[in-house]
Amino acid sequence: MIELYTDGASRGNPGPGGYGVVLKSGHHRKELSGGFELTTNNRMELLAVITGLETLRKAGSEVTVYSDSSYVCDAVNKGWLFGWESKNFSGKKNSDLWLRFLKIYRKHKVKFVWIKGHAGHPENERCDTLAVEASKEPLLKKDEGYIVEVVNTLGL
Repeated sequence: MIELYTDGASRGNPGPGGYGVVLKSGHHRKELSGGFELTTNNRMELLAVITGLETLRKAGSEVTVYSDSSYVCDAVNKGWLFGWESKNFSGKKNSDLWLRFLKIYRKHKVKFVWIKGHAGHPENERCDTLAVEASKEPLLKKDEGYIVEVVNTLGL
């Protein structure tokens, strides 16, 4: 069983953002993070999950994702995501990331558990620290998916 703890953060929404991931399997532990110069909190929450799942080498892994993002947890647990998919994500934000998520999600047996953020859960707090630190890095990447979404929304 693999435990995947995730968090996303943005300083401004949109603004500079980052994600943090803690993967645990038995005695093994791995931390991941990344930052972007202009993005949203929801994108970082979702990208944290994607990054963690994409790190797994063995297809069919049993994974429990712990996240404080109701956006991500509810999209999967309440089935919203699959309704969005059936309508080709028409009018939905972050479709680039949701499509990427579905591709990796379907390779594993994934369960989502919502946890309250900033409530003293050690792994969630560590993910938050990783995400915030990543958002403050001096050379942040561009979130191309967010830029395309903004351009399309504005009709440019």
